[in-house]
Amino acid sequence: MYQVPAQHGRLAVVTGANSGTGKEAAKRLAGAGADVILAVRTPAKGEQARAEILAAHPAATVRVRRLDLADQSSVREFADGLIADGRPLDLLLNNAGVMWLPQRTETADGFETQLASNYLGPFALTTRLLPLLLAAPAPRVATMSSGTAAQGRINLDDLQQRERYSPTGAYAQSKLADLMLMLQLADIAAERGWALLSTGAHPGYTRTNLQTAGPNQGGDRASLAMRIGFKVVPSQGVEQGAEPLLYAATSPDAVAGGYYGPRWLSLVGPAAVARPTRRALDRQVRARLWRESERLTGVTAAAAG
Repeated sequence: MYQVPAQHGRLAVVTGANSGTGKEAAKRLAGAGADVILAVRTPAKGEQARAEILAAHPAATVRVRRLDLADQSSVREFADGLIADGRPLDLLLNNAGVMWLPQRTETADGFETQLASNYLGPFALTTRLLPLLLAAPAPRVATMSSGTAAQGRINLDDLQQRERYSPTGAYAQSKLADLMLMLQLADIAAERGWALLSTGAHPGYTRTNLQTAGPNQGGDRASLAMRIGFKVVPSQGVEQGAEPLLYAATSPDAVAGGYYGPRWLSLVGPAAVARPTRRALDRQVRARLWRESERLTGVTAAAAG
């Protein structure tokens, strides 16, 4: 099992930290000495996760703050709260997400829900928190993508999938966008001479509620093929599944723009270097997506330095 290096004195924000890989990552960061903020949509669930973490690590410092990544006003309020605290932010783990929503829905901001939750929310959060990140001595942003990103396409002419919605297509596009966010942020950091390390990860096939919570929304059930796949494809628990994200966030061997996932078949096993899908390497599309994301969210990295 990957051993998280000592994190004493460091502040970490983990999104989606009330369950799955997010809770596991937060627990192990807290165990390594980090002060951890559980950024969660439902504070009651966050408090339950906090209690579980403190039961394992009674001396840990763990706080819960509300963050709904699908709501840009919530992202702004969360970021403003941290900025008001004034403490530099050492680690941001963009972990939270939704998956395979059966029907197309829109957020209060008019964004397709999977794109909003999985990409535009993390984009705005990361960008808004850049001043705090850059105030830390060795900050990192670790962004969770997915092996499904390999099936994704960035359609800038219909980014919100208004013309043709596909539950799996929308998810794949959002996770490809996450991978592009990670790589583009690494490029921007290099261009501007920032000490910020932008890294990425994917969990392989990790058993969480993500695979069923999305398809079950609206009363629908996961398809028969999905349910069979859950049983026959090699899978792993969250203890192993969180390791690529933890490696990306804390390993001294992780590099800028590095992407990490399970070693065996990219599905299970210890963290290892993963190969980004070819589409994520298109610098022109990455730059266009970044500009469009700034336009949609009204948030820009220009003010960060």
